[in-house]
Amino acid sequence: MLLTTDIGNTSITLGLFDEDALVEEFRLTSDKDLSLEEYEVLLKTLFRNYKVEGCIISSVVEELNKKFKDAVFNVFGLEAIFLSYKVNTGVKLALENNAEIGADRIANAVGATVLYGNPVIVVDFGTATTFDIVNPKGEFVGGVIAPGINLQLKTLNKFTSKLPRTEVAQSPSAIGNNTTDAILSGVIRGCAAMIDGLVPQCEEELGQKATLVATGGYASIVADYLKRPFDYINPTLTLDGLRHLYMINKG
Repeated sequence: MLLTTDIGNTSITLGLFDEDALVEEFRLTSDKDLSLEEYEVLLKTLFRNYKVEGCIISSVVEELNKKFKDAVFNVFGLEAIFLSYKVNTGVKLALENNAEIGADRIANAVGATVLYGNPVIVVDFGTATTFDIVNPKGEFVGGVIAPGINLQLKTLNKFTSKLPRTEVAQSPSAIGNNTTDAILSGVIRGCAAMIDGLVPQCEEELGQKATLVATGGYASIVADYLKRPFDYINPTLTLDGLRHLYMINKG
C-alpha cells in the first residue's frame, strides 16, 4: 500500500492507497514541537493493520521535513519520495522560479490535469486560498495566493480590539445585521466574490475557459455563494496528485 502525506501549515493529511483506491485518510495537527519518537508512535498506531510499501511526502513546513521522513523510514523501512520541482512531475513547470513552487500546489496541478484535463484552475481552501493553474499546453504557469478563510477570521480577532473570534459558518445574508454575520459576509461571501472576479481574469490570460476544481475543507461552504459553480469539488485532490506522482517516480 502507498502512504501519501501532505504536510501543510495547519494540518498533516495522510492518505493510504490500495492501487488507485483511497482506503484510509487521517488528519493530524502540524505540530513542530512533537518529537521524532512521537511521530513514530502516531504512524505505528494509525497504520498498524496495514503493510505500507511506499511513501511520498509533500511539505510546506521545513521544520517537519527531516523529522517526518525519518519517522517513515524508522517505522516502515522506506525511503520516502520528497516532492519538489526537481522530481518528474509529468506537468511542465513554467514559473519564473520553479524553486518557489509549494509541493502541495504541484500535487494539485498534477492531480487536476490527470483527472480533468487542461486548462484547469484548482482553488485550494487551506491556510491560504490558492489558485493553481495549468494552461492549455499542459504547463503549470502559477496562480493566485490569498489569505485563507480561517486565517482571515483569526486575524480580524487578533488585530482589532472589539471584533470577536468567529468560527467558520454559513453567511446568512450579505448585509450583516450583527457583528458576527457582518464578519461572515466579508470573509465567506468575500472569498466567493474574489473567486468570481479572478477566475474570468485568469481565463482571459489563458485564452479560453478552464475547468474549475475546488479542494480543501471550506470548498462546499464557499460554493453556495458563487455565481459560477465549481465544475468539480474533490476533497482528496492533493492526495490523488501525490499518488500519481509516486507512480511516475518510484522507479
